[in-house]
Amino acid sequence: MDEVMVGTIIASTLRVSVPLILCALAGVLCERAGVIDLGLEGKMLATAFATAAVGVTTGSLALALMAAVAVGLALSMLHGYACVSHRGDQVVLGMAITMTAAGLTVVLGIAWFAQGGQTPAVPESVRLDGWFTGLGDLLKTVPYVGDTVGTALALALAFTGHNAMVYGALLLVVGVWWLLYRTRFGLRLRAAGENPAMVDAAGVSVKALRYQALALNGVLASLAGAYLVLAQNPSFIPHMTAGRGYMALAALIFGKWHPVGALWACLLFGFLDAISIRLQGAALPAFLGGGQVPVQAIQAMPYVLTVVLLAGFIGSAVAPKALGRPYLKER
Repeated sequence: MDEVMVGTIIASTLRVSVPLILCALAGVLCERAGVIDLGLEGKMLATAFATAAVGVTTGSLALALMAAVAVGLALSMLHGYACVSHRGDQVVLGMAITMTAAGLTVVLGIAWFAQGGQTPAVPESVRLDGWFTGLGDLLKTVPYVGDTVGTALALALAFTGHNAMVYGALLLVVGVWWLLYRTRFGLRLRAAGENPAMVDAAGVSVKALRYQALALNGVLASLAGAYLVLAQNPSFIPHMTAGRGYMALAALIFGKWHPVGALWACLLFGFLDAISIRLQGAALPAFLGGGQVPVQAIQAMPYVLTVVLLAGFIGSAVAPKALGRPYLKER
């Protein structure tokens, strides 16, 4: 495999992993506080629709992002109201959010844009532009660099030309790690997911901590949904998340509810997605009968890995002890 192909695959892996990384970080914050979030898929879908609808209507990137964040926060606060304040079933509420978003986005899309649930393509002013796009060509023209660096140059070029949200997602992994493991707030947040009674005894509100975690969860999930429209597909398509919310859940479980572990799992999913694009049209070995690799088999690779990870690691991964358990303050 030559250096150009290596760089291309790495670049593709980063691009397709961004919504998974953002969504997994949202899940890590929420579940570390003790709240299961099976509504990540629905939050991504609803915020993607909000981004596209506002972007098409106003032509403003800032307003499109604000709409996405507003929808994500609203859904997370609804989640908190039902599950934190009223101790509802967190699994049922998460699935309800996903199912409602899947249906409501299609209905609103048909009613507002009359394109079968899709939205028109957002204008170029709303799309995210790549950064450092000319760096690769510039490096190749430098004497002795373009010819001698080889693989190192290809790897360096793989990290150039991406939009701001790609770099931001990687920085957010560091930020969430720092928040959880290097701040007092992070210590209390993790304690709320492990032993909420101890947090309550220390005079800290478990309910407030979980609401704060859900607020951060809503912002990150909304960025993941917005990325799908602003950087990948220029218009909203029904069910365009294609199970990414559940992949993110598998990634955070595989990563043991740790931001860095979840990052590597998301990159693995992204790598399989990038490889599947490359394998389309590839030939089967002769001992398998020759012919082309079925497209359906290639497209199913990330989903098969999701099932394998959940089946193989969900038993060995130790979840926060109070995860999914509503907390009732003792009087």
